[in-house]
Amino acid sequence: MRLERICVPPDGAPTSMDTDLATNHSCRKIGLLAGWGRFPILVAERLRQSGYEVYCLGIQGHADPQLRELCHDYADVGVGKMRRQMQFFHRHGVTRATMAGKIFKTILFERLAWLKYFPDLMFWRFFWRNLFTSRGNRNDDSMLMTVVDAYQASGIEFAPATDFAPELLVKKGLLTDRRLTRYQQRDIRFGWELAKQMGRLDIGQTVVVKGQAVLAVEAIEGTDECIRRAGSLCPAGGFTVVKVAKPQQDMRFDVPTIGLGTLQMIRQSGGSVLAIEANRTIMLDQSETIEYANHHKIKLVAIDAADMLQQTPFAA
Repeated sequence: MRLERICVPPDGAPTSMDTDLATNHSCRKIGLLAGWGRFPILVAERLRQSGYEVYCLGIQGHADPQLRELCHDYADVGVGKMRRQMQFFHRHGVTRATMAGKIFKTILFERLAWLKYFPDLMFWRFFWRNLFTSRGNRNDDSMLMTVVDAYQASGIEFAPATDFAPELLVKKGLLTDRRLTRYQQRDIRFGWELAKQMGRLDIGQTVVVKGQAVLAVEAIEGTDECIRRAGSLCPAGGFTVVKVAKPQQDMRFDVPTIGLGTLQMIRQSGGSVLAIEANRTIMLDQSETIEYANHHKIKLVAIDAADMLQQTPFAA
């Protein structure tokens, strides 16, 4: 399905356009590189509400089919088909793009992955150093920065998705009704320091703790599996999940994200608290997520570095 082209003039009233939008400077085009989850859907909706024409490439095996209905044009593409990605955006006159959604890096370690995903020559041109030499690595920042560099070399600049949907970033404060205990505050402080160190090493963004002991640390498996593992190691439950941005966080990619699914996993695994970094964490479906946390007595708090300097932080 192709959507009718829409232009939003300065007064904000949308009008249909019969002429080619490339010749009309009041209309804007943007590319969306979409991975897994609801985040790309919310970004596409916000971009359209803001008057953008959205041209979306969905990573095969990751992107939600609903994006076809939300974007002016949509195509599935293999993660290693870099030239096809560029050709799609160039065909639509896109010079600015954003990325949203998770890419499961575990696909790099699937059996016969190179045959299954069959990267093209452009992919090898940019990723050879990351994958096969001692000068690069496969850390998230390194891999995603290589994607950004490849697009930039083709004349396409990436912008943070949160520039277009800033309301998704969580504001500071205790977001649920119940107060934190002193023990939970200690665990949050303890987990924050550990999570920041793990982020500095680009290993993961999430640490699960109880009684100032580490139960699980996020690596390639992702947040949900990290929480699930903590639950299996701590059948008594009552643990605290701390998720923060990396100290060197590039807001164009890999921004920490939570949503209803995160809270559901915490509940299923026996957790009691989720602490996230204020103004640097995306919360999807915020009202529903907070309502779920309150209903199931999970404490949800957004904190920042200033809280670490207080003797009794995170007060209600």
